[in-house]
Amino acid sequence: MTPTTFRNLALPAFLAALLISPAVCSAAADAGIFVNAKPATHTSPDIYRDGWIDLNKNGVKDAYEDPALPHERRIEDLVARMTLEEKTAQMVTWYGYPRVAKDELPTPAWDTAFWKDGIGNIDEHMNGNTGWTNSNPTPKHALPWSLHARAINEVQRWFIENTRLGIPVDFTNEGIRGLLHSNATAFPHEISVGATWNTSLVREMGRVVGREARALGYTNVYSPVLDVARDPRWGRIVESFSEDPFLTGELGLQQVLGIQEQNVVSTLKHFAIYSIPKGGRDGHARTDPQATWREVQTIFMPPFKRAIKDGGALGVMSSYNDYDGIPVQASKRFLTEILRGEYGFRGYVVSDSGAVEFIHGKHRTAVTPADAIRQSVEAGLNIRTNFTPPEAYAEPLRQLVRDGRLSMETIDSRVRDILRVKYWLGLFDRPYVAAPDAAEKIVRAPAHMAVARQAEREGIVLLKNENNVLPLDAKKLKRVLVAGPLADDKHGWWSRYGAQLLDFVTPLDGIRAKLSNANPAVEVRHAKGVDVKDKNFPESDVYKDAPDAEVRAGIDAAVAAAKDVDIIIAALGETDDLCRESASRISLNLPGYQEELIKALHATGKPVILVLSNGRPLSVNWAAKHIPAIVEMWLPGEEGGGAIADVLFGDYNPAGRLPVTFPKSAGQIQMNFPAHPGSQDRDYGQVSGVLWPFGHGLSYTTFTYSNLKITPAEQGPQGRVEVSCEVTNSGSRAGDEVVQLYVRDDYSSVVTFEKVLRGFERVNLAPGETKTVHFTLKPEHLALYDKLHQWTVESGHFTVMVGASSEDIRLRGGFDIIGGAFAREKPADVKESVDPR
Repeated sequence: MTPTTFRNLALPAFLAALLISPAVCSAAADAGIFVNAKPATHTSPDIYRDGWIDLNKNGVKDAYEDPALPHERRIEDLVARMTLEEKTAQMVTWYGYPRVAKDELPTPAWDTAFWKDGIGNIDEHMNGNTGWTNSNPTPKHALPWSLHARAINEVQRWFIENTRLGIPVDFTNEGIRGLLHSNATAFPHEISVGATWNTSLVREMGRVVGREARALGYTNVYSPVLDVARDPRWGRIVESFSEDPFLTGELGLQQVLGIQEQNVVSTLKHFAIYSIPKGGRDGHARTDPQATWREVQTIFMPPFKRAIKDGGALGVMSSYNDYDGIPVQASKRFLTEILRGEYGFRGYVVSDSGAVEFIHGKHRTAVTPADAIRQSVEAGLNIRTNFTPPEAYAEPLRQLVRDGRLSMETIDSRVRDILRVKYWLGLFDRPYVAAPDAAEKIVRAPAHMAVARQAEREGIVLLKNENNVLPLDAKKLKRVLVAGPLADDKHGWWSRYGAQLLDFVTPLDGIRAKLSNANPAVEVRHAKGVDVKDKNFPESDVYKDAPDAEVRAGIDAAVAAAKDVDIIIAALGETDDLCRESASRISLNLPGYQEELIKALHATGKPVILVLSNGRPLSVNWAAKHIPAIVEMWLPGEEGGGAIADVLFGDYNPAGRLPVTFPKSAGQIQMNFPAHPGSQDRDYGQVSGVLWPFGHGLSYTTFTYSNLKITPAEQGPQGRVEVSCEVTNSGSRAGDEVVQLYVRDDYSSVVTFEKVLRGFERVNLAPGETKTVHFTLKPEHLALYDKLHQWTVESGHFTVMVGASSEDIRLRGGFDIIGGAFAREKPADVKESVDPR
């Protein structure tokens, strides 16, 4: 579905079964699709006609009610009928129960409430989110899932039958770690998904999220996050696919396609340049990104462009931050000229919570709250979202129009975008979930859980495996110690943005289950040792006192438990509360006294395996030097402990690759990929190099690369170049290799990156098997952002590099782009001359 294609929608078969048609709506209550047989207040029982719904209850099939007409014709008819109050009601979010809404189902009081004129969307209604402090009340209609679908139908029926024009609601929800609903299918955090480097897997994850959303009554999912995370201190790096725009864009595109294939809107977050607030600070900061306009164009915008132009994403969430002195929420440049003009966006823009208010209260570029609203709407905002009653926004908005400070033409334009999305969703013709009971078979279906387990496994990265310590042989073990604060933390992987009420399988759970089957005689011990963070955190990230008696006692207990074991598996890192929204850090070291714990365990002389569970790169320098095997499992989904056990004991050969660079110190920031030539070279006053580079990851087998082919050797600026190579599993185990294609524009009119990722493929190979991997380089893969701020493919030589990471290059070649002022380039012989050493 391209962004400019808005035909009457032909639904997939399963969706057609889920969504009720107008012809059967009149018998809906008897079919049991609502919570109540009849609504509390019932306006007209006969509005459901043969093939259409009499939304305005006038007995006439008006144009906006006619399924046979083009969407744009229906939209124009509806807008012409709407009052100012009805239009502005469409321009606001009503946060659902229990955040702002106090009722789960309609009550008689709704007849005189603000939403009597309709509402744009209702967000997170009755989804069971427990809240940041796990203090939200449990909705009565979150579970069972079929009851929730009936409850959503009940709310939707009120808007269809009790408002003047019967405009349906768009029910929105979060979906970056699976659908944010009680006990929905849970996926790992996006950074772990980024480590899979698997586009087909991400596409299927999107389908799962969209399918479960539709079954539960949600029609719009806030996913994916397309922020390119360039500063690992930033807490929301855990919600980002990668530090690289190409990898982020490719995975994000597949998430969009997967979600919208299910006739659910994919709303992209957070537009734009949100991921590099000054100093990596989140929380009350979220401002002042330090990026040039060229970096904006080459690093931060490409994933959004890809998701909109190629994926047809129909939702965008505008971000809190400013850029170059202008709040993005009030920037016509971003929200209209780029988003709609350059990218062809045809959906609606929703504000991140509080973004409109920040224009007045934080950025101080609007002298009154009302002027902040005016600036936002004129810039291109369609729907405002915040944790406040909808009238707090809509009433000043209406007054702006009455006072002549905001034109009705602008209001109409914003409302058309909202209605266009609702027509694409089919809500005017099929407003209800027709088969609520189907949710019981769709949500957490075995196939969905299998996708989640695949994502958990494929995101695990083997960082180090000295002397092939891993995999472990369960048959040879008698006693195993599973130590560390993340060995058995049931809440450590919880996420405010993921599925709720989950029973997480911890590493201890997974290892015990694995060994109970493989070797029941093995004794599995557990010792927490220390907490994830110490009592003085976050001040201890600056200065940490020596361990007190309580900390020493915990470490001593872990050492005692290791006395006669065969192997120690230490699970260390961060929990969700240390790496999430409003939880950034100034250090990349292990928090608390975790390093003291692993040093003490290592000092026992027993073999130690380090399992890292975290949402950002950690500078585990001591462990990288002394611990023979290190595995990165990130913050996984519900069954993460089983996935890590599969890897540790060889039932699954790890093949995850780092989507972010692991620097040696926060003092090296920025140290990431891609980088400009020389920007990360040696400085004799600083430590050089990184712990592990972008794209790094090991396997229990080995792979060889050969037979690089690049055709043609010369091509015009608008032509394509085909690249292929052969990859062979030269080891004794089956496994996946992630083949990575990098390109460098050797000489250019502006400074470009040392190398850029332009292709990748995850391939499975049996021992001795060889496969040919193909890549196609298109003009957009070779284009640079030139001096005139235009995307241009310049003539010259391009170097092609294929390998197993950004630094592990196995094959090299090249080709020429000819035409225009093409001249053969001479490689530079640059010698450092400014340093006498």
